[in-house]
Amino acid sequence: MAGRGKSLSSNAAKKATSRSAKAGLQFPVGRIARFLKAGKYAERVGAGAPVYLAAVLEYLAAEVLELAGNAARDNKKNRVIPRHIQLAVRNDEELSRLLGCVTIANGGVMPNIHNHLLPKKAGSASSKADADN
Repeated sequence: MAGRGKSLSSNAAKKATSRSAKAGLQFPVGRIARFLKAGKYAERVGAGAPVYLAAVLEYLAAEVLELAGNAARDNKKNRVIPRHIQLAVRNDEELSRLLGCVTIANGGVMPNIHNHLLPKKAGSASSKADADN
């Protein structure tokens, strides 16, 4: 009976390890795999595709949350709100380009005052030239 059945030394059942844990990720690899299969993006989905996609999504989420947390701290708040996400995304060049056509609900707009609307300085040479004309 050599090689058959369970050996006496390994009576303990092996505990199941998720694919997320194997990859060292927080995002659910199994759920992403299910969505990829159900979405009919391709006839077949490789084993590495959901792991890679989960890693990319986790990285993007971590990047946005870190910047939004910094924006919340700058505004002396403990909770991240959509306004902080908007400020974080629009102040980062790469994220702003990635999410250029995205509207963040309750995000507001970036604070910006056009130069023509600012009051002119009294002692500047350009204001004297404007006054002469």
